[in-house]
This record gives sequence, structure tokens and C-alpha cells, in this order.
Amino acid sequence: MVIRVSEIPDDGLSVEGADKLPEPFHDRSWRLEELALLVERDDRDVVVRGRIAVSVPQVCGRCLERFPTRVAPAVDARFSPRPERGKEPIELGSDDLELDFYTDDSLDLAQLAETETTLALPMKPLCRTDCRGLCPTCGGNRNVVECACAGRAPDPRFAVLKDLAGRLSGP
Repeated sequence: MVIRVSEIPDDGLSVEGADKLPEPFHDRSWRLEELALLVERDDRDVVVRGRIAVSVPQVCGRCLERFPTRVAPAVDARFSPRPERGKEPIELGSDDLELDFYTDDSLDLAQLAETETTLALPMKPLCRTDCRGLCPTCGGNRNVVECACAGRAPDPRFAVLKDLAGRLSGP
């Protein structure tokens, strides 16, 4: 959904319901479940506040099983008109790190939803906090089957350090 900044009413524009943004994500397996945004003008800037909720399929970082995760980031974004190129360089301050830009009097809410969702996803997704992962020897999922593999042999490259530790802790 692309909004014309010049057409935003003075009292703001309310966008509610997941049906307002049909297929907002590049990855079609992501599902928008909830959408409630208020889009307001602040002089030439645009402020978007509200919430979204999205179901995203993930792969566990330990056992490699697929599982759905739900993220519901709070949206609080400010957009300014994109500066024109060729003019003086623009120096950004620390307050400008939360600033984004719109171009040609257009603001794409689908792009905003995708960005906010992506930033809310966990860096290392886990299917559950106590996931036991894969066996390093046979590769079996230790959440599903008990592995009978012996413990992994120590890395022979560290044998020299073990010898050194033994000599240092000796008599």
C-alpha cells in the first residue's frame, strides 16, 4: 500500500486490518496477521506508529527443524523527504539514526512492514529454548532420538596445550 504524503489528512490516516496490505512481503511464506498503524504528517516529515504481527517460518539454529515464529514489533518510524543529490553533503546526527526517507511524495507501508518484521526476527532462531540440537557424530536430531554415539574425541591439535597444562600444574 503506497500512501501519498500530500494526501494524508491533518488528523492522520488510520490503517487497520491485515487485509489492507495484501502480500506485503517478498517471501510469500510470511503471513501478516495483524496491522494497526497511524500515519501522521509532521510538517514535511511523516510519522508512523502502531503495531504489526507476523508469522514467519524459521529454521532452528541447533536442530535445523522448521518451525513458525510470531513477531509483533511496535512501529515507531519517522520519514523525511529524500535529500536531493548534488547539493551540499548532509551530515547526520545521532538522532537521525531512527530516520528513514520517502521519495516522490510516496510512502510504501508494505516496505515498512517488511523492514520492521525483519529487524524483529531473532538472530539465532531456536525451535525451543531447551533444543538439544544435532549429534556432532551421526547428525541425528537429539530432540527426537537418543543418540548412542560415544562422546567426541578431543581435537589432537590441542594435545600440546594439554601437555603444557599438565607440566605447569605439576610439582
